Amino acid sequence: MARLMWNAIGERYYETGVNRGVLYVDAQPGVPWNGLTGITENPSGGDAKPYFIDGVKYLNVPAEEDFAVKIEAFTYPNEFSQCDGTAVVFAGVSISQQRRKTFGLTYRTRIGNDVNGMQHGYKIHLIYGCLASPSDRAYNTVDEQADPIGFSWACTTTPVAVGNGLRPTAHIVIDSTKITPQALQIVEDRLYGTDEKQSYLPSPAELFELFTLSPGILFRLVLNVETGLSVLIPDAPGDLAATVTDGLYVLTADSHLTGGSVDGTYIWED
Repeated sequence: MARLMWNAIGERYYETGVNRGVLYVDAQPGVPWNGLTGITENPSGGDAKPYFIDGVKYLNVPAEEDFAVKIEAFTYPNEFSQCDGTAVVFAGVSISQQRRKTFGLTYRTRIGNDVNGMQHGYKIHLIYGCLASPSDRAYNTVDEQADPIGFSWACTTTPVAVGNGLRPTAHIVIDSTKITPQALQIVEDRLYGTDEKQSYLPSPAELFELFTLSPGILFRLVLNVETGLSVLIPDAPGDLAATVTDGLYVLTADSHLTGGSVDGTYIWED
């Protein structure tokens, strides 16, 4: 049995920064949010309500949790104007106090440690069902040193269905240090687009399907003793190891197994 260790080399983690903001409005392709300076996540609710019987606490039931974010930036994409309550009536002419559209948002935060610094990894945050409320904007006279105006929006969210027996959510986080590079690439191709396909914000259900069946996910080829056929199932510890016929396999993008073994272990090949 291993002795516990604190602050081991390579395990002194921290998180910092925000970059690669992307805005998604309606079914339109995502657009980069240049000038993004800060995201403040603000979960609320979830407080427990106690219930008593005969003077003894009987239940402690947590309430539903809400999720909100505050966006800060020096500028914003043109597509965000409709989310800010602004409508363009003519080229170069817009009016405010209009109905605000909901939107989706993604951004990255860095993961650092004592060995790799901020290059250790990152987290991709996916926010669904945002509705923005703009804050005050102060325009001041320009002096010897011009300071850019900082815009900010307090955003509430509406959770979306997740499935798999989980509660609806408005916030999903993908950790690059804990998923395979192949699965991460598939997600980023959808969020940021490719030379052939436009970017979009996948639903939680689509994400879970990607992580279940995407390249880079290990599967075991298991022999069904009743039928004599071998079937693929997600890799898991335990009794499955005894029934593995030919080791570990990984699905390719077109859902076919590849050959190419290294020391007897089959690997995914692009």
